[in-house]
Amino acid sequence: SRAIKTNQDLLPETPWTHIFYNDFWGTLLTHSGSHKSYRPLCTLSFRINHAVGGMDPWGYHLVNVLLHAAVTGLFTNFSRILFGDGYWTLIAGLLFASHPIHTEAVAGIVGRADIGACLFFLLSLMCYVKHCSTRGSSPSTWGWVLGAGLCAGCSMLWKEQGVTVLAISAVYDIFVFHRLKMHQIIPALYKRKNLTFFSIGLLTSWGTALLGVRLYWMGNKPPSFSNSDNPAADSDSFLARTLTFFYLPTKNLWLLLCPDTLSFDWSMDAVPLLKAVSDWRNLHTVAFYAGLLLLTYSSLKGSGSERECNGKTVMNGKQNANGHSCHSEMECKTLEVKSSFASKEENGIKKHEMQKLQLPSTENIVILSLSLLIVPFVPATNLFFYVGFVIAERVLYVPSMGFCLLVTVGVRALYVKAQKRFLKNLIFCSTAALIVFYGLKTVVRNGDWQNEEMLYRSGIKVNPAK
Repeated sequence: SRAIKTNQDLLPETPWTHIFYNDFWGTLLTHSGSHKSYRPLCTLSFRINHAVGGMDPWGYHLVNVLLHAAVTGLFTNFSRILFGDGYWTLIAGLLFASHPIHTEAVAGIVGRADIGACLFFLLSLMCYVKHCSTRGSSPSTWGWVLGAGLCAGCSMLWKEQGVTVLAISAVYDIFVFHRLKMHQIIPALYKRKNLTFFSIGLLTSWGTALLGVRLYWMGNKPPSFSNSDNPAADSDSFLARTLTFFYLPTKNLWLLLCPDTLSFDWSMDAVPLLKAVSDWRNLHTVAFYAGLLLLTYSSLKGSGSERECNGKTVMNGKQNANGHSCHSEMECKTLEVKSSFASKEENGIKKHEMQKLQLPSTENIVILSLSLLIVPFVPATNLFFYVGFVIAERVLYVPSMGFCLLVTVGVRALYVKAQKRFLKNLIFCSTAALIVFYGLKTVVRNGDWQNEEMLYRSGIKVNPAK
């Protein structure tokens, strides 16, 4: 109601420039009651919807669905860079298209902020990928990095977490494009990688500038929320706040893994506070962070002798069953590239052109996937400032890209390691079944948004008090 029905910024008699001074709900940013949600581009899209169709919800829903389709297409195109042409890219795209966690962002009109931010998030990332592939060989390369910066700014103007794409771009540059391990980053500073770190310096400077301007524009004050919005933030117990805030990311990951119980409102006591160390939910927290650290460490170290390369098992410095070789420091390639690598190099193809034909290794993709999962979610963790919710499924729209990539690369690793054809077929069919069940759950979940009564009925199970 506040974002659209009673928002004066959508009315034609209100100067359109007001959207740049007011928050998402039409309240002046510097007002003490403002939530500081500065999303002028999303509000502008609502205003255009209002100008075209008034309060008819059909047009608003159509725009949301079209935006989700565009994001899915861009995400699939980005997955192609990681997995190449083939069914792994298709699986990643279908997982993202069908995941039930997206229902709130797409079916709920105000969720457009997350979809729009994700659209420009991917546009920025794709521009930076293009910059990496043309750096040092084309004068237009700095045009691509400029486009990446502008799209990152637009993403932040759709929703705040959009600025995190700059960090993801840096991760892509270091760990995917250059395939560096953690211990190789410092030595690389003293080698011929000056352009790379100049690019990352630009990303850092631009991100700092965007955050500084936004903080200044919102009056240099953090937002304030009621006790019911975020009970843990209002708790007098430091232990309860700490344990609860550490547990909430675990609960969010479970919603991505098993989106069985979903709700549009997780406020109040929907997630009871963890008030003691003896609370059994702390075991979930320990398991979550231990698994996360182990996965990150093993990927950064990347010392395993056996690697998965585009659906083929490869031993360091040895040939696989198909007779293709992959040295320990050579990256995974498509079969076509492997078979013609020597001849193309003899024909004078430059190194950077060959690099464009290479596919990242499993470890590279895992690092990028974890970054996509974690970094865009950090603003919602209460780590730097308190947020106005306990859990919000729409916030997981951007991080779910990292989750879908992780699932895909995990399935690919299992498929590669399976020796028997029966096991390979079982893994593939199980993945297809997962996508089908995700899609069915999404269809069922969409029914909750038919009208207000059905929406509130759907939330009773999770939040009866509200």
